[in-house]
Amino acid sequence: MRGLSRMWAGLVPLLLLLLLAGRFAPPAMAAPGLCVGPVCGDEVTRSANHHWQLRLRVSDQDRHHERIVVDCRDGVISPQQGPVERGYAAAVARRLCRLAGEA
Repeated sequence: MRGLSRMWAGLVPLLLLLLLAGRFAPPAMAAPGLCVGPVCGDEVTRSANHHWQLRLRVSDQDRHHERIVVDCRDGVISPQQGPVERGYAAAVARRLCRLAGEA
């Protein structure tokens, strides 16, 4: 009986420690959307008027972000200039077009 009580006496502090550690742990961060290189795209929606257009939010590792529109027929993104590097933003947009079945 003494061995059992010693085991419980050792487990109780451990269980309390685990409960408290889980309570004060930082929240888990959700994974970003689709990434190509340092640029990720998320919050993707399809245009209501033109099924070949996708609207998305792109962001980079320097915390620049903006909303762009991509014409999936030819892969052109709008606006042509912005804070997020356009080569990677265009690659993210083209990949999303392929995944949406528009390319």
